[in-house]
Amino acid sequence: MTEVLFYHLTESRAEQQLPGLLERSLERGWKAVVQCVSDQTCRDLDEHLWTWRDESFLPHAAQGGEPDGNPIWLTTRDDNPICANVRFLLEGATCKDANHYDRVILLFDGHDADALAGARQQWKAHNAEGFDLTYYQQDGGRWVKKG
Repeated sequence: MTEVLFYHLTESRAEQQLPGLLERSLERGWKAVVQCVSDQTCRDLDEHLWTWRDESFLPHAAQGGEPDGNPIWLTTRDDNPICANVRFLLEGATCKDANHYDRVILLFDGHDADALAGARQQWKAHNAEGFDLTYYQQDGGRWVKKG
């Protein structure tokens, strides 16, 4: 059964939290798709993941290119050319078929009324489909499980 996790950002932005979450996914041996809404966000993440730490980078490829065996794929579409286990959704992106993943992770801005409304709507939809849902919120720089 697919787990759907909601990450309520209240102290940082998605691009600040995403690399750590991607690292944990790779440590589990998973491949990950990161779906954005805007092409610009996808391009910005493409650059950010190569340079987010001085001592390391996250190997990835992005739409418009070839997956080339990379464990992370950045896209604005519903595609999954790397047969990923986990799908990250940013900027209100939605997953048309969550059943294809072990985990679907939504990161949303807690200071944006539209993002909050979209996350609530996705919670209701995934709950109605019978998925296992978990909600995390930032608190003092840590993720706290709230539900």
